[in-house]
Amino acid sequence: MNTDGNPTWTIGRLAAAAGVHVETVRYYQRRSLLPIPSRGYGSIRRYCQEDLERLNFIRHAQQAGFSLHEIAELLALGEKRCHEIQMIAERRLKEVSVRIESLHRVEHQLSGLIDACKRGGEMDTPIDCPLYLRIRED
Repeated sequence: MNTDGNPTWTIGRLAAAAGVHVETVRYYQRRSLLPIPSRGYGSIRRYCQEDLERLNFIRHAQQAGFSLHEIAELLALGEKRCHEIQMIAERRLKEVSVRIESLHRVEHQLSGLIDACKRGGEMDTPIDCPLYLRIRED
């Protein structure tokens, strides 16, 4: 507990509470996403509820597809600028949509190449394989 009577955790317990590894916490600290607390009694760093909430925010934002750079932008905005947060989310959504379109093209191309292989039957060497030949042409 800290001087306010609120619970505090060591880095190991903080990481466990957030479902991440200790090295993840340290990495976020190096990237300035998570503050490094001062050393308290016994030279042990203690983390508070706010640190856990911030760590969970980072995790959830990553799961939503935000990069660490974008998460840093979101954290810098705080809770007061909803419009700016929305703009960052819309930008990320557009990037995701472009990536999905690209993956659909890859899926279509691979399906066609696999079908060409199936129609060609068993080939003795990769050089005879329609998929191999098509990739080599590109």
